[in-house]
Amino acid sequence: MSLLKVRRRPEPAIPVSEHQRRLIWRLAALLLDYPDERALAMLDQLDSAATGLPDHVRPLFAGLLDHLRATPPLELAASYVETFDLRRRASLHLTYYAYGDTRKRGMALLRFKHAYKHAGVELGDHELPDHLPVLLEFAATVDPIGGERLLGEHLPVVELLRLSLSDTGSPYAGILGAVVATLPPLTTADRRKIAELAAQGPPDEEVGLDPFSMDPALFDTAGGRR
Repeated sequence: MSLLKVRRRPEPAIPVSEHQRRLIWRLAALLLDYPDERALAMLDQLDSAATGLPDHVRPLFAGLLDHLRATPPLELAASYVETFDLRRRASLHLTYYAYGDTRKRGMALLRFKHAYKHAGVELGDHELPDHLPVLLEFAATVDPIGGERLLGEHLPVVELLRLSLSDTGSPYAGILGAVVATLPPLTTADRRKIAELAAQGPPDEEVGLDPFSMDPALFDTAGGRR
């Protein structure tokens, strides 16, 4: 008898097919991106795509879709910047929570950059590779296994972001809830990490991170982000 046992991946919090999981990541990537004119022009298309999601997942997207339709573009843009760019506890950059703008963050960013490179994706200079919409797009359209691995490694941060958005009543909270639901359930260690990150907050130490940034045209050839 073999002494080795195969460890099965825990099932996600919400039962979804592989196609539905990737659709959730794809929709989340687009809806978490900056609401510019091009993004807002896609709302009907995104709403139509969301009909392919299970009944218990679709409402998590419906709230934000309705909000984006009903709110003037300038107000949407200002709210997005206030939510994700001006609040330290609501950053879409996953390594920021643990490392802030410190030198240690550079090594954490390399983990993402190496994963993209291994999948044949070359990085440029305009966006950090730990940006959640970028990772979601990568997982949905390029490398679902590698992308899911990175999402799973940063599940405490994604859940902390969901909690932060929920606390402020942000319409983006549901999107984070959908992403969390595609991943294995939070463990005791995950919850301990969430509490630690929430208590400490991102550390300070301004440094340049240019070597780890990424081209916004990253996913043009993969049928995705642009």
